This record gives sequence, C-alpha cells and structure tokens, in this order.
Amino acid sequence: MTPHQAKYLAYELSRRGPAGSLDKIAGALADAKVDLNPHQVEAALFAFKSPLSNGAILADEVGLGKTIEAGILLSQFWAEGRRKILLIMPASLRKQWSLELAEKFYLPTHILEARTFSQALKSGITNPFDQTEAGILICSYQFAANKDDFLVGVPWDLVVLDEAHRMRNVYKPSNKIANKLRTALKGPRKILLTATPLQNSLLELYGLVSFIDEFAFGDRKSFQAQYARLDSSDTFADLKARLKPLCHRTLRRQVVEFIRYTGRIPLTEPFEPGPDEERLYDLVSEYLRREELHALPSAQRTLMTLILRKLLASSTFAIAGALETLAKKLNAVIRADNSVRDQAQLDFEEDLDGGFEELEDEWEPDTPGVALTSEDRASIESEIRDLETFRDLAVNISENAKGDALITALEKGFDAMRGNNAPEKAIIFTESRRTQDYLLRRLAGTEYADRIVLFNGSNNDEKSRSIYETWKQRWKDSDRVTGSRSADMRQALVDYFREEAKVMIATEAAAEGINLQFCSLVVNYDLPWNPQRIEQRIGRCHRYGQLHDVVVINFLNVKNAADQRVFELLAEKFKLFSGVFGSSDEVLGSIESGVDFEKRIVAIYQKCRTPEEIESGFKLLQDELEEQISEKLDETRRKLLENFDAEVAEKLRHHTTKSREYLTRVEQILWRISRYILGGQATFLDEEHAFVIDSLPFNQVDLSLIPLGRYEMAKEPLHAHRYRLHHPLAREVIRDAMKRETEPVTVRFNYSDNAGQSVDLVPLIGFSGVLAARWLTVQSPDDGEDHLILVGTDNGGSSLTASQCHRLLDCPAEIISANALSPLDCKVVGHALDDQENRVIAEISERHARAFDQEIEKLDHWANDRKSALEYELRDLDAKIGEAKKQARTVGNLNDKVHWQRQVLSLERLRADKRRDIFEAQDEVDRQREKLLSAADRRLKKESKQTELFMIRWELT
Repeated sequence: MTPHQAKYLAYELSRRGPAGSLDKIAGALADAKVDLNPHQVEAALFAFKSPLSNGAILADEVGLGKTIEAGILLSQFWAEGRRKILLIMPASLRKQWSLELAEKFYLPTHILEARTFSQALKSGITNPFDQTEAGILICSYQFAANKDDFLVGVPWDLVVLDEAHRMRNVYKPSNKIANKLRTALKGPRKILLTATPLQNSLLELYGLVSFIDEFAFGDRKSFQAQYARLDSSDTFADLKARLKPLCHRTLRRQVVEFIRYTGRIPLTEPFEPGPDEERLYDLVSEYLRREELHALPSAQRTLMTLILRKLLASSTFAIAGALETLAKKLNAVIRADNSVRDQAQLDFEEDLDGGFEELEDEWEPDTPGVALTSEDRASIESEIRDLETFRDLAVNISENAKGDALITALEKGFDAMRGNNAPEKAIIFTESRRTQDYLLRRLAGTEYADRIVLFNGSNNDEKSRSIYETWKQRWKDSDRVTGSRSADMRQALVDYFREEAKVMIATEAAAEGINLQFCSLVVNYDLPWNPQRIEQRIGRCHRYGQLHDVVVINFLNVKNAADQRVFELLAEKFKLFSGVFGSSDEVLGSIESGVDFEKRIVAIYQKCRTPEEIESGFKLLQDELEEQISEKLDETRRKLLENFDAEVAEKLRHHTTKSREYLTRVEQILWRISRYILGGQATFLDEEHAFVIDSLPFNQVDLSLIPLGRYEMAKEPLHAHRYRLHHPLAREVIRDAMKRETEPVTVRFNYSDNAGQSVDLVPLIGFSGVLAARWLTVQSPDDGEDHLILVGTDNGGSSLTASQCHRLLDCPAEIISANALSPLDCKVVGHALDDQENRVIAEISERHARAFDQEIEKLDHWANDRKSALEYELRDLDAKIGEAKKQARTVGNLNDKVHWQRQVLSLERLRADKRRDIFEAQDEVDRQREKLLSAADRRLKKESKQTELFMIRWELT
C-alpha cells in the first residue's frame, strides 16, 4: 500500500453520508455489538430522512427493538460530535437503557436523579443538564418535568422519549407532565418511541405529532373538525399522507423471515397460607388502613403503603424487617435521634435493592401532614408496641407456604421445558433482599443447592465475590473486563448462570439491562402490580435470540380475594403470561403509566375489606380498563399506520443486503489501513482477522485508552479486545493515515495480485494516466455531509469511471518514481474535479429542494387548517343566526320577538369579531410562515470546503 491509498481509505472511513442514506449511519452499524435487523436500519434511516425534520415517531410493535433503533441514532450523533443528547423514560427503564447503550453501542451515559443532580450543583455545575462530558443524559419523566426550568436553556442536539405514549394526551391541560415537557423541549429534534401511538382517540395522534412539531397540524379544534369522522376516502388518505413523514411502524408479521419468535407458557401455582401467616396479613393490613400513622411520612403515605403491602405479600421475613425498621424510626423520633432514624430508613430502602428511589421518582407526593407535637408521644409509643407485636409474630414464622410451593413449581416448570429440549435454568424474581436470603435457605436442602447464584444490587455475598474474582482472571486480557466493578460483577454472574448454575434468585435489579436468552423459565415469586414491570422481567428471557418457549410461573394465594382479582386482571386483561410476545401493544399501551395502575390497586386494598367490597372495587377498575382497551380503533390504526407487507418486505430485504455489503467494506478498509499504519508495531494474523500489538507508533496519545495486546474484529472476541471503527486505536490509525504526506508520484498498481479482481479494470491493464482525489465537506448549521471525489484519465485522454478510480486504489501498489505531473495533467484533472464537485453540489441542492418543498407543503396544510377552523366556526354562526331570525319571525309574542332579535344582534356581533379573527389569523399565518421559512433557510444554508488529497500518475500491470 502507498500513503496515497492509506489517506484515501482513511477519508473513506471518516465520511459522513447524507440524511436518509445508509452511509449516514455507517459508523453506528459498524460499531454495534449486535447483529442489526433490517427493520431497525430502516427505522433509523426514517428518523434521519429529512434535514428539516423536527423528529419522528418510531412505533414498531413490542419486541422489535426500538432501543436498538434509537441506539443507532444516538451512536451516529455521538460519533459526529453532536453530544447534547437527552433520554427521557419511565424510572424503571433508566438502568436498562444505560447498560444496553454501553454494552451494545459503547456509549457513555449518566443517570440524572435527585442525588446525582444535587451532587452536580454542589460541585459548581450551574445546570446539570448542560454537561456533555458526563455522557448521554438519562432521566425519568417525573424528574424532567420537575426540572423543566433547567431543560429550557440547553441547546439539545437530540431528545429521545421512550414509552412516549405518555405524551399522547398533551393536548389536555390536565396532563401537566406532558405540557411541561412540550414547553421545555419546544425547539430540539425529538424521537418518540412507542408501540401504541393510537389507542382510544385520533386526538392522541394529534397530541404526539404536535409534541414533535407544532406546525404539522393546526390547533386541536381544526384537527377535530377535519378528522373527527374519517368517513370519506379522501379525508382518510389526506390524514395518512400527513402522518407518513412523521410516523414509522413495523409489525412482527412483516419481519418473520428475519426474526424467530417463541411463545409463553403460563403456569399458576396455588398456595394456602398457614394460620399465623393469615393472622399477620390481617393485622398489618388493618394497621395500614389506620387514618393516622406516625411511622409513615405523610408526604409518602401512599407510596410507603404500596411498598409495605408488596413486602407483606413477599414473605414473613421481608415484612418482619420492615416492621423492625418502622419501630426503630419511631423510637428515634421520640428520642429526637435523627441519625438512627435516617439509618433505619436506609436499611428499609436497602431491602428493596434500589427499588425505593425508583418508585419515589415516579410517585407524586401526598399532601404533607402537620408536624408532630409533644401530645403525640403516647400515640407514637402505642404504635411502636403494635409494630413490635407484628414483628414478633412475623419472626416466629419459620416457614412460608409460598416458599414450600416454590419447590413444586420449579419441578413443574422444568417438566414443561423438557419437552422443548430447553436448558434447565430458572430465574426467580423477588422484590426483597430478605426474601432472597430466605429462598436461598429454602432451596439449600434441595437438588438445586450447589447450583444457585444470587443477583442483587450489591452482590457482596461470598460466592458472588468468588465468582467475580475467577471471572476477572479468566478475561483479564479482553474487553469483557470494563474496570467498572458493578458492570463486571453483573456480567460475571450472568456468565456463571449460563455456564454453571441452574437457578438464579434475583431482586428487581436483575430486571434491568441483563439479557438471559439462554434461560426459559421465569418465576415471579413476588408479582409486581405494575404490568410494564412484569413485561420487563419476562423480557429478560423472552427476547430476540431466545430459542425456546418461555415458561412463566406465578403464585396465587387461594385465601386472598384481592390477590386473585389482581392476578386475573394481569393474566386475562393484560395477557402478560401467554402468547407470542405477552401483552399486546394495545393492552399494555392502554395505561399511560404502570404506576397509575399500581395506585388504583393500592386504593382497593386499602378501602375494601369484605369480598363484596373487593369484587365491587375491581369490577369498577375492570370496566375502566375495558373502556381503555378498546378495539374500536383497530381498523383505523391499521389503515393509518401500517404499510403494505410486500412493499415493506422488499425494502427490508434490500437493507439486509446493502448493510451487510457496507459492513464488509468498512471492516476490509479498516483492516487494510491498520495493517499499513501498525505494521511495524504489530503481528497480524490475517486468517483470524486479529493482530497483537506490542507498542504504539503515535505521540501525544492517552495510552490508558489503548491497551496493548491482542485485538480481533469479531463482534464478541473471547480473549482479546474488540477492534472497531470508533475504538481509540482505530481513531488514531485513521488520524495518522489522513496526515500522511502524499506528493505527486508515479504509482504502479498490480492487477494480478489483487484478491478482489474487477472486470472494470481489465481494459486499463498496460495503460497509465492521472488520478486525483478531493475531499468535499458540505456543512449546514444542524448537519453536514462529506464526499470523496475521485477522477482519473488514461494516457489516451479518456476519463475513468468512478468505479475504475475506486477499484484502482483497492489494488496492491508501490511508488516507482517521484515524477512531477505536467501543468496540462494538473489542469485537465483539476477541471474534472471541479465538474464532479459541481454535480455533487447540484445533487445536494436538489435533495434539499425536495425537503424544502415538503416543508412548504406542511406549512400550507397548517395554514389551511387554521383558516378552515375559523371558517367552520363562521359557518356555524351563520347557521345559528339563520335559526335565530327564523325564531324571531315565527314567534307571536312581542317579548319573544325582542329576545330573538337580541340573539340575532349578539350572534352578528360575534360573527363580525370572527371575521376580524380570520384576517388576524391570516396575518399570524404569514408571520409564522416567514419565521418557519427563515428557520428552514438557515438549516439548509450550506458552506462547502475543499481539501486536495493527492494527484498521482498511475500505471496498471
């Protein structure tokens, strides 16, 4: 290879493609640690399609990988240096997103919540949202809405909202969170991820679209006036056309040739609590129903009630610890010992393994009560005695009926799996660390005893530490060891579960961010009341890559009517435990927030005592769900948001072929220039696509980011570092190649030694000529693209094709002389470069003109919407005036005539005002049109810059 070829290849790898092209997301495709499916590539391209776009709704059905689609976008923005990125999602998904972006896309993230936000402020950061060095920022909806004043001033490059159906009712003033976020995030480009963009009303589509772009439709009234009844094909077609540039949806049935889906097999294990367990349940339930409780902070009463009821249903060991903590807190209150009180609260939160902060972030606080007085002392002491009585009862219960039922349930679960030849592995989920410890003891005397691994937020037990140390030694010279104890511990325990253990007992911490496709038995020892949390748990195993049907086991207390009704709702209404992918999108998306559903369940447990009251409470909730989970819009949803299967399938097959070709090309180029730049410092093993590097040829480089040793280009190298396009070593290789001196020389290319021989070059064998390369950067304020222009001539004066130029530079070559080019050569090739550059600029202008036309069409629609709404109101007033005049003529009583004539005058004054409104609205439309056109013009304004890379004389032998 010559320096000229190395420079050409380095620039090729650095090239930014135009919006909507596969080249645009090249870096993300090459670096992703997952095998990307074509529909994910298509969704990412859709989101990038127009340089004037304000965002998109990616609405693929559940299970198709919207996180991966967003990861492609985030990776490309990050690689291009556009790093003011914010992700907003339910609190329960924050850790999962953080881990998946790190693992699959090598992207750094930083979760912002109350603690980290306060730490940032104390460290001198005036706006913790305005810091790119921390990584991609992640926060919950509640937190973002509470900190909306901080969001406003940040010039975000991209904002992504997961479970974005929470924003679909933004048109309602009562939806405070959605309205706060729409105002705070008015300017930036936004990507909304939701499987359910349309649930109960077309206005939900209006809400989501207006959240992205307030000028996509007119106001709510005009939308309702136009689309309230889609009773004509023209109206339907018009709405679909207006949604098409904004909303992209792929269905599972459209990708079955690319993805294999497995089903779910539900098993229910009934159990009957013993007398002491029942008594404990009844006592604690009545305690939680008391009107006044000193142990539960008044602002957190509802939240704490939910948590205590979860622990009560989990195990006697979990509730015993919680009762002990509450008694300690009250004793500390009496003694005014804040340190003991705070430590007791920490102990309580520790048992929930991180779940408390997560719940707290999502729950609105209750109304604070009044402060304690000295007169409360006797009441507090009485409450302490009650708590200690409940605790003593719980401590004296050594066995739990549900724990005994677990042994039977595991046997049934493994029996069900054997028919599928699935590996016998089970993950047991609990919400309490104390219950986890109990289950470990309970299984200690069974066949599973030596094949159990624990998974929780700290993993400080002796076995976990031993597994971790062994794992570190095993992978010490590979990228699997990240240096982060928490991340490496998680991976060590997952690897141990895959290779050694049969049972993993996990707290809720394991429902976030780990992938267990090798396990196909999920045991909900504690069943969350949040349907989205249940789906998240099962989704750890039932996901892309799972080869077997997943068995899901739940426990049912046959003596608890409320527990039975909750299970019935989750199983029969939400369909969480059966089917190809559990709950349908329409059902799971029917609730904007699983937390709201939890609150309704807590209220029923608190208020209803008798079986009749429980039945009535759940009947009311079920009726509301029936109304929400409506199928009346199914046909509308399909027609508006789904494309023809044949059209989609052909497009996906095209992306499959093209993306594979592109990835192969990127890997080949990176391998070639790495061999050239690192040849003196590394031993290359071509057949293995690996090399071992002993020293670095670069100066002024942070060597801590580039470890020495073995590198492989495989996606999952074993005892090696993964070599990829944006690895620090690869970036230095590319940077070094771009800086190489490329004087005018004569280069001899060897066709016969070229492994990838091309018929394009056969006519050029034995010929010579001139070849030149120019780098063209076209930059706009919001985006940019690069073009590598190659032109050449042969010694007969004929021009080479673009393919011949590229193929020549792919051949093995050597510099044979330092001959300078003639002035005529330089002039001819220079003109050819200019012509080619002009063609590129013209193509970009045409593309931008199409985007501009689309924007103008959108503005015209918006203007017509506004005008139509006012004209509709005017026609309505004309009809009312006509009716009033008719009444005035037909009534015989003078008083009635006067009344109706006054009505006419009043309506005519209103009509006159409305006519003035039309003129003012037209002025407003013109002002907004000018404003938007100026913004579009600014975003499309281009500045081009040329860099001459080289000009050489070539020979082909």
